[in-house]
Amino acid sequence: MRVYSDEFLKDTLSAARVIAVVGVSPNPVRPSHYVARYLGLRGKRVIPVNPGHAGKRLFGEEIYPDLSAIPGDVSVDMVDIFRRSEHVPPIVETALRHLPMLRTVWMQIGVENAEAAGRAEAAGQRVIQNRCPKIEYQRLFGELRMGGFSTGIISSKL
Repeated sequence: MRVYSDEFLKDTLSAARVIAVVGVSPNPVRPSHYVARYLGLRGKRVIPVNPGHAGKRLFGEEIYPDLSAIPGDVSVDMVDIFRRSEHVPPIVETALRHLPMLRTVWMQIGVENAEAAGRAEAAGQRVIQNRCPKIEYQRLFGELRMGGFSTGIISSKL
C-alpha cells in the first residue's frame, strides 16, 4: 500500500475545484452519492458521470455518460473513480485524452490499478489510490470529532 503524506493529500484536496465523479449514484445511501454531495458542500463543483443515469441531473449538474462527454468549457481538474479496479485503465485513458485541465486521478477505497496509476503519473498527474477524499478532507481539515464522526447530523431516520 502506498503512503501519501498529509501535506500531499491536503494540497491535492485544496487545489481541486472541479471534480468529475465517475460511477456516482443518484441513490443518497450509496457512498458515491454522499461523497460527491460532501465535496459539493465544501465548495467543489461536482460533475456526475454515470452511463446508467446520463441526461438526468444531480447536484445541479447534468449527469454525463463518460468523461469524454463533458463539455470542453468545464475545467475538470480531478477525477474521483468509484469503479472496480479492473475498469480503471480506460477511465484514466479517457481522462488524459479529454480533460486538458486534469491534475489529479483519485481512486476510491478498494480501488487500485498500478497500470493506470503509472500511465497517469507518466502524464504528470497526481495519483491517489485506495483512499476516500471525504474521509481525508474530514481528517485533514479538522472535521472529525471523537469517535471519528463528522460534525454533520447523525440519524437512523431516512
